[in-house]
Amino acid sequence: MFAASGDGALGVALRAGGMATAAVVVSALHRVHDPGTLCPLRALTGIPCPLCGGTTVFIELGAAHPVKALLASPVVLLGAIGLATAPLGSGRRWWALDPRIRAWIIGVTLGLSWVWQLARFGFLPL
Repeated sequence: MFAASGDGALGVALRAGGMATAAVVVSALHRVHDPGTLCPLRALTGIPCPLCGGTTVFIELGAAHPVKALLASPVVLLGAIGLATAPLGSGRRWWALDPRIRAWIIGVTLGLSWVWQLARFGFLPL
């Protein structure tokens, strides 16, 4: 069933619906029990990783706070949107890129994300 519905608008609806459902559930669980810092690097060193804020993105989206989600981690939010909309063709375009270009894009994106997180947590002045 899911293999046949993986392309086009139905694929986007299934992915977005699943992500939204998970976000609402995680947000509700978070209200009851906050597990604290989930990032191993941040828990051990206090320094955030480039993807810190990923869980917060889904918690804030599930609580209907899109601006807070964007501020927590723009890269994770845009990545989630990219995954949800991949059935519309963006996934094929991504995999059609030369592997070196994909690696460069990922590296630059993670570098910029890390600068964002370091500034967000007060390690860099804004």
